[in-house]
Order: sequence, then C-alpha cells, then structure tokens
Amino acid sequence: MTKPDLVPSVSVVATLIVDGTDLEVRLSALEKLGAFSGTVRVPLAHVVAVRVTNEPYAELKGMRVGTGIPWVIVLGRMIYPGGKDFVAIYGTGRTVVVDLAPSEAYRRILVSTDDARIAEEIAARIDRRA
Repeated sequence: MTKPDLVPSVSVVATLIVDGTDLEVRLSALEKLGAFSGTVRVPLAHVVAVRVTNEPYAELKGMRVGTGIPWVIVLGRMIYPGGKDFVAIYGTGRTVVVDLAPSEAYRRILVSTDDARIAEEIAARIDRRA
C-alpha cells in the first residue's frame, strides 16, 4: 500500500511506558472507546524484541476490531490466524513494534510515537536480561 500525499497530521496520544517490570500502553478515555480496550500491560520479561518502523501500515495484518481510517488512525486489535496484535497507530510516521512471547494475549504491540527513545529504553531492559 502506498500512502496518499495529503494525510492530515494527527497528534499521538497513546503512550508506551516502562513501569517497573512492566511495559504499559496508556490510552486516553476516547482511545479506550475507539480501541474497545483498556490499558494494555505486559511484563518486560515477555518482550522478545523491539524495533521502530516508519511504515506502520506495512506491519498490519488480519482483521481490525476497533477504529480505523486508513493512513489516519488504527486503534484496537488486529486478529489473524495464529494470533492478534494490539495497535494504536496515528498517521504514517514512526511506530514502535514490540514482539511478545507466545504466552501473551497479543503477539505484538504497535504504538505510534514522536520519541523513539522508548524503544531504546525497552531494548536496553531486555538486553540486560540476556
């Protein structure tokens, strides 16, 4: 898929936070409605890998349960054979992709960010485990 040239800028509200030994996706009240979900929290011990992509829509697979307007917003779950992902993507910019252990409810978490340092912080935490 290619993105259209005239995509409105949307501010990022969902936030990835390292909280003690957990990784948390904090959503605003409106995001929780749009995603049909509350806060997502997983132990850092269950994070397998983390990376940043500038093409978040290339990462999506399956059927969305939640809110979506192509190249503007995707909130909720992407369900596909073999798993599901939690997504909070705004626009077409930088997105953190977190791969999770098979024992977790989600296979991946994808969250748009203006600051990719959170990916570095998560990566540093999981590297210390090794």
